[in-house]
Amino acid sequence: MLQSHQESDRRHRRLFASIANKASQAAGRASTFVLACAVIVIWAVTGPLFRFSDTWQLVINTGTTIVTFLMVFLIQNSQNRDSAAIQVKLDELIRTGIVQNSFVGIEHLTADELEDLRARCEERAKAVAEDVVERKTVTAGRGRRAATD
Repeated sequence: MLQSHQESDRRHRRLFASIANKASQAAGRASTFVLACAVIVIWAVTGPLFRFSDTWQLVINTGTTIVTFLMVFLIQNSQNRDSAAIQVKLDELIRTGIVQNSFVGIEHLTADELEDLRARCEERAKAVAEDVVERKTVTAGRGRRAATD
C-alpha cells in the first residue's frame, strides 16, 4: 500500500516536472510573446466596442493576474530544478576532477531525483575524503617507522 502511494506520488511529481518544463520552454519563445502582444492589441481595439466598460477592463485584469500567478510557480519550479542540477554537476566536477556524461541533462529530473543524486554524490565525496585521510595516516606512520629504524 505504501509503495503504491509512493509510486503514485512519484508519477505525479514526474508529470508536474514534465508539464512545468514544457510550459516554461513555451513561455520563453518569441511566438508566445507575439501571442501575448496580440491579445493586448485585440483587447485595446475592442475597448470602443465595449465602451471601455468595467467588464472590459476586468477581463484583462483578471486574465493577466491569473497568468502572472501561475507563472510565478512555474518559474520558481524551473529555477529550483536548474539550480539543483547545476549544484550536482559542480559537486561531481569537484569530486572527480573530470566530467561524467551521465550528468548531462539532469535538469530534467524531478526535485526528489536531484536530491537523491546529490546525496549519492555527497556519500561518494565523503568516502573519497575518508580514503585520503586513511592513506595520509598510513603514509605518516611509515615515515615515522623509517625514521626510528
